[in-house]
Amino acid sequence: MTRRSGRHAVKGRTALVVLGAVTVCAAVTGGALYLGGGGGDGGDPGRGGLPPATTPVVRTDLVSSKTVDGTIDFAQRRPVGSAVEGTVTVAASEGATLTRGQALYELDDKPVTLLYGPVPMFREMKDGDRGSDVLQLERNLRDLGYGARLYVDIWYDKDTEAAVKRWQKSLNRDVTGRVGRGHVVFQPGQVKVVSADAALADQVGPDGKVLTIASTNPVVRAQLDQGDGALTSDGTKVEVTLPSGRTVAGKVAGTVRPDQLAAEGGEPGPEGITVEVVLTGGADAVSGEDPDEPASVKFVSEARKGVLAVPVEAVVALRGEDGGYGLQIVESGASRMVRVETGMTADGRIEVSGSGLREGMKVGVAKS
Repeated sequence: MTRRSGRHAVKGRTALVVLGAVTVCAAVTGGALYLGGGGGDGGDPGRGGLPPATTPVVRTDLVSSKTVDGTIDFAQRRPVGSAVEGTVTVAASEGATLTRGQALYELDDKPVTLLYGPVPMFREMKDGDRGSDVLQLERNLRDLGYGARLYVDIWYDKDTEAAVKRWQKSLNRDVTGRVGRGHVVFQPGQVKVVSADAALADQVGPDGKVLTIASTNPVVRAQLDQGDGALTSDGTKVEVTLPSGRTVAGKVAGTVRPDQLAAEGGEPGPEGITVEVVLTGGADAVSGEDPDEPASVKFVSEARKGVLAVPVEAVVALRGEDGGYGLQIVESGASRMVRVETGMTADGRIEVSGSGLREGMKVGVAKS
């Protein structure tokens, strides 16, 4: 059986350096070879043939990750239109956080009021109506303090009408006891006004957009490649470096559809995936941060803790009857080749294991 000296092993190792932090399988494909023995621990091909440099085997944590740019934004952006035609007499206030009972904007000198609930406003509500929209209206009247003598249910009765009249009087609306289309907008909760899309005196109607709102929860949006689908699962842990340099933890909350981005004026890549990341700490996490500056989002796909590792270039491919991989161990002024099993790679290091391999051992590498 033919064996080469340690010097020839280093030539093969140089090829692995070029390949960098990729899998060893890829390195072998690239042609990095060592003609070693076929059995046992890889033989003893070069006792006395020392490599040009050595590095220790270390015990460490390996983390496989991908880092991309991100932007601070607010989740669940969506447009709000007007259900009826009219003139904007008070435009929405960009950046404002609005809660139940507050005006989103004013149309024809009357407030369009934010109320909470999942059912959109789809009809005028009046005495005799029944339905889930009536139920959520009555809940809002109760929570706004107009629920005296009001039994909250799906029936729009005289007590509901009386409560609506008291509420309309407080808003300086015509006291009709009916809630017309365009008078209120139902949303799941408090909202952030992202943009005022209709200005003062603009004519608006069902086909136009008056403002854009979003959840009050800040997110960081990041663009991934189609091949990174495994990183887009809900709950995937990330590490976000904010524009100020502060680092906070977060997790993937979901993906954003391309048509949603287009509706918001964004320009998604033709093949990319946009994910939303929620930050630990919520709104406090981004307090004082500049939303116009990019953040850095690090996705962790795999982690191995407390494993033995060496630089990728230290591993050489063994060509023989069994193949595999080896390390050139240097001890007491001589070297020997030992067979190892390889694992995860990250940041230029590779996980290794094998009989007799231990932390602190010196292994051969190319001279830097």
